Amino acid sequence: MTTLNSSFGMEYAPTPFLVRLGRREILVTRDFRKRFYAVNPIIEFDTGVVPGHLEVLLFRRWLLILSKAH
Repeated sequence: MTTLNSSFGMEYAPTPFLVRLGRREILVTRDFRKRFYAVNPIIEFDTGVVPGHLEVLLFRRWLLILSKAH
């Protein structure tokens, strides 16, 4: 389904869904992690926990993980 491993903790996320567009994947879920820094209230970009991933945090709530499909 996705390239994320179990150490990321997706088993605790409320019903994520995956969209596959050609060779790319977009995983959409609620953000459940505690952020220990000031987060931009609208959009925040960060590198993912796995190499090659990009995390986009929207409105401090929705987490979009962009990755390459395998």
